[in-house]
Amino acid sequence: MVPILFFQVVSLSLFTYGFLGTFIIKRNLIMIIVCIELILVSVQLNLVLTSFNFDDITGQIFILFILVVAAAEVAIGLAFLIIYYRLRGTIDSKYIYLTKG
Repeated sequence: MVPILFFQVVSLSLFTYGFLGTFIIKRNLIMIIVCIELILVSVQLNLVLTSFNFDDITGQIFILFILVVAAAEVAIGLAFLIIYYRLRGTIDSKYIYLTKG
């Protein structure tokens, strides 16, 4: 059996990669969305570990809500990116200031 500490280290590394990726990658909006998804996956893994550790199902119920929110976030984010690409011809985030009123 794999110890819980291993999964906690994996969750921490996923969170770290996602958190640093949102600040390091500033030009590609798709990669920023992927990094946010990494953060959400690490939170889900942590909730599964906690619910497994305490023999409670509450963490797994929260994961269902997080999955719904993540799916909605990706769908809305990609829709915005498609509209933005049609208007500007690029998805670089340095040109977002041009969309102001």
